[in-house]
Amino acid sequence: MRLGVLDIGSNTVHLLLVDAHPGARPSAYADHKRSLSLLSHQDEQGRIKASGQNALVTFIKEAVTFAVANGAEDMIAFCTSAIRESGNGAEVLERVTRETSVHLTELSGDQEAAMTYFAVRRWQGWDVGSILNFDIGGGSFEIAYGTDELPSYAVSIQLGAGRLTRDWLPADPPTPKSTKKLRKHIKATLAEAAEGFPAMTAPVLVTGTSKTFRSLARITGAAPLAAGPFVKRHLRREDLTLWVNRMAAMTAKERAGLPGVSDVRAAQMLAGGMVAEAAMERFGVSQLEICPWALREGLIMRRLDALVQEGLLGRDAIPGVGNVYLNPDPMLPGFSVGVTSD
Repeated sequence: MRLGVLDIGSNTVHLLLVDAHPGARPSAYADHKRSLSLLSHQDEQGRIKASGQNALVTFIKEAVTFAVANGAEDMIAFCTSAIRESGNGAEVLERVTRETSVHLTELSGDQEAAMTYFAVRRWQGWDVGSILNFDIGGGSFEIAYGTDELPSYAVSIQLGAGRLTRDWLPADPPTPKSTKKLRKHIKATLAEAAEGFPAMTAPVLVTGTSKTFRSLARITGAAPLAAGPFVKRHLRREDLTLWVNRMAAMTAKERAGLPGVSDVRAAQMLAGGMVAEAAMERFGVSQLEICPWALREGLIMRRLDALVQEGLLGRDAIPGVGNVYLNPDPMLPGFSVGVTSD
């Protein structure tokens, strides 16, 4: 079946269409995305302004049209920290539903971390042992660890690259004083989050997901995106430290000239690199592996699993099933599947 995943993130809004069925890896069919930093559309009270809401509603309408035109049978629509932590998030979600008929499921930070870990486990398999995954978004930083298909520990911290850049690095290039203060803040926040971290069982594979980690790996010499998802890509802390120090002296425009860095994300690459470096140092990680699957893929595979468990989807397509919607209930934990017939 063709599934749509509508991801309302802090930096981009992205509709991904994939062809998927139980037992097979999702295969990308088409996508429609736009750079829309909802964090930059917040006022001093942390509320998303009308300009950001208007742009969001316009994109979601476009996404629905795109999904229908390309034969999507089902669409998962979700939002993460940019709306979750905004001062008027509930109002924004209500407006989106009213004007587009799309219900955006608001993922908690822990759910976001758990589903990203789930995708990494499916990609890596069981032979790697335990998995410790880091994911840097625009508004938050997720850490998850476990030995099973779902993590035993998952946490979301307000150390997103976009948020930190906005709040701590206003100058371009940033001043040495501001980077020093930010580094101290990141370390203190990570130390607090790590207090309840469980003992890890060896062997442990440490992975990084998100565009920020992919860009950092590319900057430090990893293969380009064009080489495909099956090429191993790693990020070494020694190389990262070198490039974090270099980026601290660069303007956003200069960072945009680095390999793998887009104009949209250039300003926040320094903060993202500082979070990655501090996390690797905190957990004693000298090298991590970049995983191409993350939150979207985790939600797709969890949806397929749920459909099979509910008897709504087998190895062969079942005609007349209709549209499937994501509703809050205990299945992620936090998800269940509801079906309406056409």
